[in-house]
Amino acid sequence: MTDKPSALSHLKVLDLSRVLAGPWCTQILADLGADVIKVERPGVGDDTRHWGPPFLKDAQGHDTDQASYFTCTNRNKRSITLDLAHPDGQALVRQMVLQSDVLVENFKVGGLQAYGLDYASLHVLNPRLIYCSITGFGQDGPYAERAGYDLMIQAMSGMMSITGRADSVPGGGPQRVGVALTDLFTGVYAATAILAAIEARHASGRGQHIDMALLDVGMATLANQASGFLNTGKVPQRQGNSHPSLAPYQDFPTQDGSMLLAIGNDGQFVRFCEAAGHPEWAADERYASNTSRVRHREVLVEAMSGATRTRTTAQWIALLQDKAVPCGPINDLAQAFDDEQVKARGLAITQPRAAQQVAQDGIGAIAGVASPLRLTDTPPTLRHAPPALGEHTDQVLAELGLDVTRIAALRQSGVL
Repeated sequence: MTDKPSALSHLKVLDLSRVLAGPWCTQILADLGADVIKVERPGVGDDTRHWGPPFLKDAQGHDTDQASYFTCTNRNKRSITLDLAHPDGQALVRQMVLQSDVLVENFKVGGLQAYGLDYASLHVLNPRLIYCSITGFGQDGPYAERAGYDLMIQAMSGMMSITGRADSVPGGGPQRVGVALTDLFTGVYAATAILAAIEARHASGRGQHIDMALLDVGMATLANQASGFLNTGKVPQRQGNSHPSLAPYQDFPTQDGSMLLAIGNDGQFVRFCEAAGHPEWAADERYASNTSRVRHREVLVEAMSGATRTRTTAQWIALLQDKAVPCGPINDLAQAFDDEQVKARGLAITQPRAAQQVAQDGIGAIAGVASPLRLTDTPPTLRHAPPALGEHTDQVLAELGLDVTRIAALRQSGVL
């Protein structure tokens, strides 16, 4: 917690998205202080509320029916339930749009048009509204109407073709990244685009439509691999943990497991060779430059592996840490969160929940990972734990001017 002002506390965001890419975007905005209203389906909520195991545990350590997946991307938001298919639900969204700066949605292309909640319709109501649509393939093109999922995009974009071990070695074959990388990057790109649109609005006074596509982002995040192919025509191949343009830059066996060496320049290689007791490697013309090392990678790695097996991982780290040679352990998540640097940066957080919600489901607090954004004057804040389904419905609707009787009637009719 902090008493410093939030960078985006003046912004109101209406979040009609679910699952990961959209909610990841709006959580970034929420962490920076924006008031994010998450609209969920009555009685069901965001799909990820049910994506378990693992599930959150109550005070007695027993599993609840609430999946932990939802909590990773929905902190600092207020949750309301609203049936968008009902005319009264649509009317409430339009009312909220009048007070909103940003709307984020990830319905299929044209999916909100039937409800009168598409960009063209809402832009008429609020010309300052920044409307961000997130889809698998974008608003146009032959695949526009297809559903898109992270795993599918990792496969289609070529990401899986460069992830994993080569077909020629045991366990070889294309692999997905261990988290939904395309969804996450799409959320980050979407937040960046929204902030750019806000800046543009300062000059124009008008909002705009943002068209984010998972496929576009998947292709963009191929980065050096894509530029290598586009400029040479050579299709990159899977090569496990080694790097196509650097050597030695991979995992190596040690006496008690393995370690990671990330040697990115010739000076680091010279210092490693001296520390390892093999200065002759640095003098060998096959290894004198990074380009030469890449070309003779197999011979070099075999020689180095024989040497790295003579010490434990901890001994290698201790040996190299003061010699500016990047070296580290290959941690599991338990080891990563137990790391002294991770602790020092406060990357594991715990948020207490409202007393009313604790009484209902027994979940007293929710753990998560801190925002990586560090701003000295306007840092991210922790205001709300990931909300229970519809936790803030009455509060948000009261802010719109609805009285208790009207809210009760909407709930009775199934709108809420």
